[in-house]
Amino acid sequence: MSKTVLGPDGQPRCRWCSAAPEFFAYHDREWGFPVDDDHRLFEKLCLESFQSGLSWRTILAKRENFRAAFHNFDFTRIARFTERDVERLLQDEGIIRHRGKIEAVINNAERAQELVRREGSLAAHVWRFEPGVGEVAEPQTASSSAASIALSKDLKRQGWKFVGPTTVYSFMQAMGLINDHAEECSIRPKAERARAAFTRPAQVLKVASR
Repeated sequence: MSKTVLGPDGQPRCRWCSAAPEFFAYHDREWGFPVDDDHRLFEKLCLESFQSGLSWRTILAKRENFRAAFHNFDFTRIARFTERDVERLLQDEGIIRHRGKIEAVINNAERAQELVRREGSLAAHVWRFEPGVGEVAEPQTASSSAASIALSKDLKRQGWKFVGPTTVYSFMQAMGLINDHAEECSIRPKAERARAAFTRPAQVLKVASR
């Protein structure tokens, strides 16, 4: 079976776009393009955790509601959420009302703050796990990888929640740590050019004051 379908412009796109009309714009403009913005990276990790057991279409349809509910995924603000905020979010029909996942976002916001204090940025840490040449499977044939397993283990060790290898692999696909567009997809070369031009964020080494 072909891994592509024709898009609105008659050009091939990854087959998963055919599941919903709104997937084409997300696929063409976001999926697989490299990201170094900490809030966007944190948002995607959170949304991938909310997706667990659900479809991405459900999450994408509610994304703006999630952004409003979680202050555009500013983890500094989210880390200050209290039980009162949890109860408020559990009443918010615009998002996924799952206590465990909501509490995980708050927990992960605290862990993100700790990580940033140690390493300068979430981006610097995440991009350390970008797989090298020859370490990436044929496009759209895997649901996890050595790199996603390593990043998952690393985040769990730091106390993050709902960040299993499959969730992390989806995150890596979406945030451009790998280019998983199908070989015949017309967007694959654009994503590859963006990755080639992308400056990987450098780790900031914290020097203790004397």
